[in-house]
Amino acid sequence: MTSKSPVRSCEDVDEAALNYAEIKALCAGNPKIKEKMDLDIEVSRLKLLKASHQSNQYRMEDSLLTYFPENIEKNKGFIKGFEQDLKTLEKNMPDEGAFLPMIIKGDTLTDRDNAGAALLEACKEVKGKDPMEIGSYRGFTIHLSYDGFYNEFQLTLKGAMSHTAKLGMDSRGNLTRIDNALASMSDRLKAVADQLDNLYKQREAAKSEVGKPFLQEQELKDKVSRLSVLDAELNMSVSKQQKQADRRVSKGGRPSVLDNLKQSPQAIREGKEKQNKYMEVR
Repeated sequence: MTSKSPVRSCEDVDEAALNYAEIKALCAGNPKIKEKMDLDIEVSRLKLLKASHQSNQYRMEDSLLTYFPENIEKNKGFIKGFEQDLKTLEKNMPDEGAFLPMIIKGDTLTDRDNAGAALLEACKEVKGKDPMEIGSYRGFTIHLSYDGFYNEFQLTLKGAMSHTAKLGMDSRGNLTRIDNALASMSDRLKAVADQLDNLYKQREAAKSEVGKPFLQEQELKDKVSRLSVLDAELNMSVSKQQKQADRRVSKGGRPSVLDNLKQSPQAIREGKEKQNKYMEVR
């Protein structure tokens, strides 16, 4: 379905379809035909494994050239961005129970309830998915967008990276969601760092696998060679049997029309008279 060689394999449970030569060989009790059929299956299986091995080699080579370098650099950029945003967050960390001012539509709101209410009012002006900048909070710019499919508003805090929170109808709950989105920044940084470490390990594993030969190459060559010998022997055997059958019903063993035409008229008349007497007797 994917045009790629399958990684897993299983034995074929379908009945083998025999050609005419194979059926004749089986009827003749030739043990080589079973060997040939077994070799056909083994050669097909080994060729499939070889094709899968080559496909894996090409894929790993491509990954070493493009996938790993691109994703390693991308994750390095993410780590750098998260580290920069964490520094911004540390500079704008409120005291226990305090609320840092939120700027919405040019108004600086120092009260939590007022900030939550102003945020809900700003949502009424958002009509589509395109983010609209409405202010800033804790060193990050605030952008709002609306998802008509899910019927929800999404707030994005942008620094070097983007940090999102889904908004509801509770003004205080929205502020809690925003703070939680900023607090999860360290967890996201750790996840990206783990992913980068995993990419390094995968790259090293790919380097060690690239260039390895197909381990069953010699076995495949031997079985292909043996199969060619069996094919030649079986074809030769079938040809001999056919020639022998043709000799038994050869042209020389059948009455010749030309010989009949070469008979004299007298011989022809005598033959007809004998046939007529035979019919009279009957």
